[in-house]
Amino acid sequence: MEKSYISVQVNGEEPKSLSVAKGTSAFECLVEAIGKSKAKKALFVEIDGELRDLSSPIEEDVELEPVFYGDERALEHFRHSCAHLLAQAVKELFPDAKLAIGPATDSGFYYDFDCERAFTPEDLKEIEKRMKALAKRAIVINRKVLGIDEAIEFFKDRGEDYKVELLQELKEQGESQVSIYEQNEFVDLCRGPHVPHTGHIKVFKLTSLAGAYWRGDEKNPMLQRVYGTAFFSKEELKEYLDRLEEAKKRDHRKLGKELELFSISDEIGPGLILWHPKGALMRKLIEDFWRNEHLSRGYELLFTPHIARRDLWKTSGHLDFYAENMYSPMEIDGVTYQIKPMNCPFHIALYNSRRRSYREFPIRWCELGTVYRYERTGTLHGLMRVRGFTQDDAHLFIRPDQLDEEIKAVLDMTLYMLRVFGFNKYDVYLSTRPEKFVGTEENWERATSALENALKDMGLPYEEDPGEGVFYGPKIDIKIRDCLDRSWQCSTIQVDFNLPERFNVKYIGEDGAPHTPIMVHRALLGSLERFFGVLIEHYGGAFPVWLSPVQAIVLTVTERHNPWAEEVKEALTKAGIRAEADLRNEKLGKKIREAQLRKIPYMLIVGDKEVESKTVSPRTRDGVEHDPSDLDSLVKLIKEEEQRPFKEAILQ
Repeated sequence: MEKSYISVQVNGEEPKSLSVAKGTSAFECLVEAIGKSKAKKALFVEIDGELRDLSSPIEEDVELEPVFYGDERALEHFRHSCAHLLAQAVKELFPDAKLAIGPATDSGFYYDFDCERAFTPEDLKEIEKRMKALAKRAIVINRKVLGIDEAIEFFKDRGEDYKVELLQELKEQGESQVSIYEQNEFVDLCRGPHVPHTGHIKVFKLTSLAGAYWRGDEKNPMLQRVYGTAFFSKEELKEYLDRLEEAKKRDHRKLGKELELFSISDEIGPGLILWHPKGALMRKLIEDFWRNEHLSRGYELLFTPHIARRDLWKTSGHLDFYAENMYSPMEIDGVTYQIKPMNCPFHIALYNSRRRSYREFPIRWCELGTVYRYERTGTLHGLMRVRGFTQDDAHLFIRPDQLDEEIKAVLDMTLYMLRVFGFNKYDVYLSTRPEKFVGTEENWERATSALENALKDMGLPYEEDPGEGVFYGPKIDIKIRDCLDRSWQCSTIQVDFNLPERFNVKYIGEDGAPHTPIMVHRALLGSLERFFGVLIEHYGGAFPVWLSPVQAIVLTVTERHNPWAEEVKEALTKAGIRAEADLRNEKLGKKIREAQLRKIPYMLIVGDKEVESKTVSPRTRDGVEHDPSDLDSLVKLIKEEEQRPFKEAILQ
């Protein structure tokens, strides 16, 4: 009998070498290596670095490591097993429901169903109850391999139309066989791996219901999506559910309405933002900071049109790669125009408006340019996913010898601005050359090295995403983490070899010959709309003083205190502080509660004592009361707090 030689390692212990018959399951190998009682606690096995089922046969010499409950490597597939458990429960409770897909996600899992009955919150409770009952039964999960035609017939007989569609697509792609997983009568199409039995699935919770088009296409049937989450411990689940509850309180759509910052109107159209006065004021504060910071770092401001001839988008390649996200063209005076999805071609047109010399470099141009992209209705989400948004766009035209320093300067500016807004935690990714790319390998290596060297020189930890660069160049992506430790794609720095070639961008070098510059696309905040939504949720609407649309409100005890309150408001306004006065004939307690709900940083109480001494009694939105203060001291206090984020960002 042929033998396979395996090396088994557990929790950093000395590896143990075994000789087993070919075809022996990974589980049996573990039993021989670490004993049956310990092997039964494993969820998966890692074979030569790949997570697999415990039933996987060992056919060749391998390195094998058991993966136990609680191991982060197991979490994604553990959650996927939970999605199957959800589907099994739904099929038992609603036999006519058809299965679509059910993947794991970063925070849990979901499964899509086609069911005539609309699921209710009460149904969710019953489904979860059935899942717990199925988990307690420790149902063995078996993997089988079927020929593609056999699998198609199998799921046809079960009436699972969506699985059949997926299988037929796999067949067209050349797949000859697929794997299925069985849990008693429940069977699902899946690559796996999965836990050995349902008894391992203990800590989970169904969280919500939503609608979802099959395969994300609004032309397809609308399905019912059931969301859930799963963890290895009750403590982790509780912590997650607490964060979920906190996230609901911080929902930017809810707070945006309550604080009168923005709205979306069906009359105007989905995905199009209406900025209310207070939101518009905050946007101005953000834009002023953005523009001033760019000007101080050698950038020049641009403004470009919202539409252009359609031919521009042919030259740029957007009609080849991006047409489905662009709005329909319009004809004006016999010429076809297109509303812009990007700002880049306009900046290139400005560059090409005259001959350029190497002495002009680096050229740094920036624009808060509003663009329009078609997003499917089902994907729209408040400020986070919209159809019209303003990018904090910038393009650098540079010589090859300037690339390293310019990348470092962009990173330095990015991190400073993020710190000012209160984001000190982020994840950095370096995406390298994909299989299909434009430009020479030499240029790619130079650009990738420049990005990598900049990250190393600045001491920024990063992860490499091999092959995940865009076709026109490598990039750095920065994902900020908010107060709930959620990750948001924000800043990006992209080197582009494509557009300079397409638009014949040149400069005259020191040698008198034409050369192609390196072009860098760069966004620090991403889109103002999305970044504003993240800010709302990060601060829960309680913005720092420099960003608050109203920094202080004067509250009178009675109407006889109104004259002094008006004087205070006027003095604060003249000092550059955004102030209001609540002079209504209402109880002070009510005025304070309403100001707190509006999350105004400072409430300035004015009563008899304050009128007599020409002072105010400050109270902060968190309920802390301060000693009476004269106006000069108050202005100094607010101004110092206003400037604190900028000073701290420089020191970090």
